[in-house]
This record gives sequence, structure tokens and C-alpha cells, in this order.
Amino acid sequence: QLQASGGGLVQPGDSLLLSCATSGFTSENYVLGWVRQAPGKEREGVACYVSRSGDTTEADFARGRFTIFRDVAENMVYLQMNYLRPEDTAVYFCASVDGSTCPATPKFYNSWGQGTLVTVSS
Repeated sequence: QLQASGGGLVQPGDSLLLSCATSGFTSENYVLGWVRQAPGKEREGVACYVSRSGDTTEADFARGRFTIFRDVAENMVYLQMNYLRPEDTAVYFCASVDGSTCPATPKFYNSWGQGTLVTVSS
């Protein structure tokens, strides 16, 4: 199960930390990801974490601004978002899938939490 939280209304340039409570993994090898969906657009991957290696990957638009990190002891995954822009406005989802590589597209995630809305506006 996945449960995301932490969204809200922020101004351009602000930071926001999204949290996702995770549980119920049946495999030691899994991938956790953050995916977003802006109004009228398809879902796009933001960042992912691979449990087997601890490796993380960010989308080009997120690199240098967003960081995904995992707290295994607390069963949480986070997305730290800095220097937010209006185009970052979207519903953000956490998602997971068994495996050891980040999926090429969000459609390969098979478990989803409810989304949390992030609005970046002045």
C-alpha cells in the first residue's frame, strides 16, 4: 500500500517535501517512484528509487531540483522539491513495482497511492 501526502499551494521558487508511506512489499527487489499528472496531460515519471541498489533516477526536468530518497526504517519514500515552477503544478503520485530497474514509463508501475495536489502559483 502507498499513501502520499504533503502537497499544497506554494509560490514559484519555494520548496515542498512530499511523503509516501509504503508497506506490503512482497519482494526485496522493488522500485518506488514519483509520477505526476498535470491538467490535461498524461502521467510522467518524476523520479524513482531502486531498492536493490539504492540507485535513484530523476527526469530531466527534475534533475538538480527534485530529490527522491527512501527511509527504509520508517517505510517512507520522499520527494524533496526545490525551486518549484508553475509548470510543476500537478497531482503527484507515489507508485511501486517489483523489479530492479526504473520503469521506462509510468504505465509499468502496478501499485499506486492516491495523489497529492501541488500547485505552484504566485
